[in-house]
Amino acid sequence: LDLVDWPDSIKEMQKNWIGRSVGASVFFNVEDSEKQIEVFTTRPDTLFGATYLVTSPEHDLVDQITTPESKAAVEEYKKAVATKSDLERTDLNKDKTGVFTGAYAVNPVNGKKIPVWISDYVLASYGTGAVMAVPAHDGRDYEFAKKFKIDMVPVYEGGNLEDGVLDSEGGLIN
Repeated sequence: LDLVDWPDSIKEMQKNWIGRSVGASVFFNVEDSEKQIEVFTTRPDTLFGATYLVTSPEHDLVDQITTPESKAAVEEYKKAVATKSDLERTDLNKDKTGVFTGAYAVNPVNGKKIPVWISDYVLASYGTGAVMAVPAHDGRDYEFAKKFKIDMVPVYEGGNLEDGVLDSEGGLIN
């Protein structure tokens, strides 16, 4: 795909659609609930750096876990997203948008409470419809966390988060 003259966002989507990913399913318990959010990750080594979860606005659990305080904002966001195509939603260059559901999940490896958001960059039709966000090591997650002031926890050393996402090779620190 690197040789094809297509926009980067299209190439990224094609890479995500081609073949089967190797990784692990991870379950995050929703706080004060019997519910669990399943994510599939190709990078289980970065679980310690997961500081929030993002589900698609259409995810089955959104209505069940959204708090009364967040319900109006979540419903408004879901209506706005319903008018967008998958291509528009996953454009890597677009401004990141999302809404906090009011719910929290528990990171299974460190027991930390992390917020659950919905965002249009996660599609219900891809994978589990939910992602664990590791903003220190993923560009989309980094942009989202920076915009919404969500914590970033590096798992690997090798850079300064003020300069951007840490995507270089480095030693394990968390």
